Amino acid sequence: MDMRSAMRTLDRGTLRHIALVCLADALVGASFGAIAVSGGLPAWVPVAMSLLVFAGGSQFAAVGVALAGGGPIAAVVTGLVLNARLLPFGFAVADVLGGGWRAKLLGAHVLTDESAAFTLLQRDPKARRAAFWICGVALFVVWNIAVLLGALAGGAIGDTDALGLDAAFPAVLLALVLPSLADRSVRNPAVAGAAVAVAATPFLPAGLPVLLALLALVPAARAALRRTPARTSGSEAEPQREAEQEHEPRSERRPEPLAEAR
Repeated sequence: MDMRSAMRTLDRGTLRHIALVCLADALVGASFGAIAVSGGLPAWVPVAMSLLVFAGGSQFAAVGVALAGGGPIAAVVTGLVLNARLLPFGFAVADVLGGGWRAKLLGAHVLTDESAAFTLLQRDPKARRAAFWICGVALFVVWNIAVLLGALAGGAIGDTDALGLDAAFPAVLLALVLPSLADRSVRNPAVAGAAVAVAATPFLPAGLPVLLALLALVPAARAALRRTPARTSGSEAEPQREAEQEHEPRSERRPEPLAEAR
């Protein structure tokens, strides 16, 4: 996709928000690279993870397991479980990826919470496509540069949590979500899902509470299905009867009953 034409498709406000998200992710990426290297991992490990995996939360979880003494299988499984939350996002934004397998593969790689959020905020198909690719590609570039710089800095940054870098990422996501909460149909499932995730966090491994929060969408989906007007058998039969009459010979058509006089 031509990025210049895509940028002209989006309004300045959306582009500004994408830039702010990239800035916040740059801080988090530098934090990730520094944490991984200061914890004892070689610099190439966080850099390779960012290029091949490109999933901030999963990278943090996998590195956390590795630094805590867990094996590589445990680290990979933890990352996969946490990244499973992107599966419903993939279905929601599948229309922007096009028909080619290369575009789908690249789109799946740059799919993040942020790119999905900006895509779902757009209504026009061209704007949806532009928001997904601009956000996804920009975040991929910024994240990898930041991780590389953080890894090179290594232990020089020290305690990244003390600088508040760990709070930048969730704060940006919360800012993206807040405007959508004005709609009651969105707010109620979101609050219910958040309550489920918070309640399950002390008892489940990292990543599973987020997946469990998706259960809050079930009542909302059922309510949406009930609000969908069902077609009655009579309404379906009427167009079918009219079509049959069009093909009947005039001699075989039954006369319509005369209207009663008032």
